[in-house]
Amino acid sequence: MDARAIIGWVRMRRLGKAGIVGLVALILAGVSAHAAIRAIVDQSAKASRIGAAPVGYESQDHFPGAALLYAAEEEAAAPPPVQTPGATGTIALPDLPVPPEAAVLKPDTSIRPAAPFSMARASAVDRGRALQCLTTAIYYEAATEPDAGQQAVAQVILNRVRHPAFPATVCGVVFQGSEHAGCQFSFACDGAMNRGTPSKAYWLRAMKVAAAALNGHVMAEVGMATHYHTYAVTPSWNRSLVMTAAIGAHFFHRWQGYWGTPAAFRQGYAGGEPVPGPHARVGLPETVVAAASVAPITATAAIQPAYAQSGTPVVPAAKPASEALPGDSQILDRWKDSGKPLR
Repeated sequence: MDARAIIGWVRMRRLGKAGIVGLVALILAGVSAHAAIRAIVDQSAKASRIGAAPVGYESQDHFPGAALLYAAEEEAAAPPPVQTPGATGTIALPDLPVPPEAAVLKPDTSIRPAAPFSMARASAVDRGRALQCLTTAIYYEAATEPDAGQQAVAQVILNRVRHPAFPATVCGVVFQGSEHAGCQFSFACDGAMNRGTPSKAYWLRAMKVAAAALNGHVMAEVGMATHYHTYAVTPSWNRSLVMTAAIGAHFFHRWQGYWGTPAAFRQGYAGGEPVPGPHARVGLPETVVAAASVAPITATAAIQPAYAQSGTPVVPAAKPASEALPGDSQILDRWKDSGKPLR
């Protein structure tokens, strides 16, 4: 043991137990202070990595599939859509001959689930348009309902796509009749789509339900329902149909007889989805339509004299002799043979 070690050992003996305890406390205090300083440094480094708040495009929420329905506000600032009481509308039974075998069918009061919907052969354009149209219908018809309520609405729309009484495309069903006031889904012709920006959270939720339905998910409880209405209304066709379920805020119904049986839902998916959105409104006076489609023509008497000859072809005047091109060539003699092949 060297001299320094001996001196240290002696001093330690002089400190006694109280000294040793104090020394240990001092060491621990140093460790705690070091940990606290390290935590402060780490927090500062983390804050510096976060940087300034994003602005412009980077500060906005963007999500696919909504086309002209992007939610520009934050989710907390966008209130949930207001549920407007109503019904899907009415439509006449298909003007088609009922198959002979339908005459011997016994009344069926059971709830038969629909077959899974398939878009396996659809193009990418049709898939995108069908997803947007179905999402739009679910959002405006049942955005605040539970998942089962949204799935039931989606099932009714897809049931219609496969029934001969309705269009054979998803967008065709959703916006059927939107060219006038008697549309099948009220949001398509009452201006609901122009009253505000959809909530991103509700839109994405509706899109999830729509994607599942287009990929084969079946809401078995509604069966072959093609109509529904809210609890707040009692449409005239309510008693002429067979109620299949009460889910969320809606009662669901199917047609009586053959047209409400699974055998009637044989219309194949046609593809060729139209552009998502309401149809052009009809019913305007013919004079208004004609005026909008024909370019206006100014009467001859109203044309000012200074512009009366505008549009008439102008015949160029003959140039004076002083500006005429010289007859003799102006090429220097040494360049006259340039361009000729060498022999």
